[in-house]
Amino acid sequence: MITTEVVLTGLGVLSPVGIDKESFRHALLEGQSGIGLLNIHTSDPSLRPMGSEVPDFHAKDFVKPRKNIKVMSRDIQLAFVSACRASTDAGLITEGDTRTVDPDRLGVVFGSDLIGAEVDMLLDAFRAGIHNGQYNFDQWGTDAMNEVFPLWMLKFLPNMPACQIAIGHDARGPSNSVTLCRGSSLAAIIEAVRTIERGAADVMIAGGCGNRVNQDFQTRVKSYFIAPRQNDPCRVPRPFDIDRCGSILGEGSGAFVLERREFAEARGAKIYATIRGFAEVNDPSLHKIRPTGKAIRDSIRFALQRAGLTSNDIGFVNADGIGAEHDDRIEAEAIQHVLGNVPVISNKGNFGDLGSGTGAVELVSVILSLQDGLIPPTRNHEKTAPDCPINVVHGKPAAFSSPFVLKLNQTRMGRSFALILEKS
Repeated sequence: MITTEVVLTGLGVLSPVGIDKESFRHALLEGQSGIGLLNIHTSDPSLRPMGSEVPDFHAKDFVKPRKNIKVMSRDIQLAFVSACRASTDAGLITEGDTRTVDPDRLGVVFGSDLIGAEVDMLLDAFRAGIHNGQYNFDQWGTDAMNEVFPLWMLKFLPNMPACQIAIGHDARGPSNSVTLCRGSSLAAIIEAVRTIERGAADVMIAGGCGNRVNQDFQTRVKSYFIAPRQNDPCRVPRPFDIDRCGSILGEGSGAFVLERREFAEARGAKIYATIRGFAEVNDPSLHKIRPTGKAIRDSIRFALQRAGLTSNDIGFVNADGIGAEHDDRIEAEAIQHVLGNVPVISNKGNFGDLGSGTGAVELVSVILSLQDGLIPPTRNHEKTAPDCPINVVHGKPAAFSSPFVLKLNQTRMGRSFALILEKS
């Protein structure tokens, strides 16, 4: 059982289907897609890869002072802005004489991906090594390095989203970073809860960010079970569908303010939800052996036990539902085995795989569902696959009445995360 009640009081989201709570929620309920052809690499539409990008996002409109953008990759920019919006949403004041939290009692845990290099930033360095049409590697340490921005490394370290958020909020408490692909966000939130439980902080900012439309990721698409190129990219991914064929890569970030219930109530904060239970379980996938689903089953069971709930208490499951054949099958089997005919959705049909930002963006969807009692439909799901024996909500939103919702995410290496929220 959870010994210290931890509540969610603020959230911020930047996604391919919305860059605030209202637009994001509307897009999900209407089944809108943020997937298309990426505006990178080439102007030839036939060569442009599929993906999902956060629209109309320009860091200079949000990051202050603007000079800080020089040491922020796209991933860090998304994380920083989503965190600022979460703290604003929570009514958290982190500077001046009116601040609402002791800086020594405010911490940050954020999930992040491998951050891809920005090719444009290194072009002059590479060009400096070209002599007579040939690249001379002997010149890298002299000519080329003179053309590299001295602080370039700060843009690409995976701990920098948490660092920049902490700096921006004057958060002097515990700070940590988690890099577990799609599991990063839930892992970060779980660690934030544990930090508050052990008395190391009163308030934590947690979440995750990812930018898998970066060119570095696009050069390794075969590693991510990407769907074949479609004439209509909006038709993929297809979570738990009989015609599922893989996912697509995208970008996005979600952030949350977590607090001890007593602290939140004392400052009069609005409470969205209470974290009732969680679990993280590993089923190692070595070499070519794929996960079996045991970790997913166990994570659901352990989260229920920690929350003091039964399978009948869960209103719906927001699943990982990546849209790949093996992954969807073992997740669906695990859900059915433990929870039976519970309603299930996946948000991947709206925006695909956002890397380490996936779970946080999807968790915003869960929290907003708790507020209005509506489950958004699973986009692109038309006919449930025979090997996915679950009750997939699709076509239109569905109502639910239980105050408890389960969020799941997994990694391809066999790690599974489960989080149960209760409406407050």
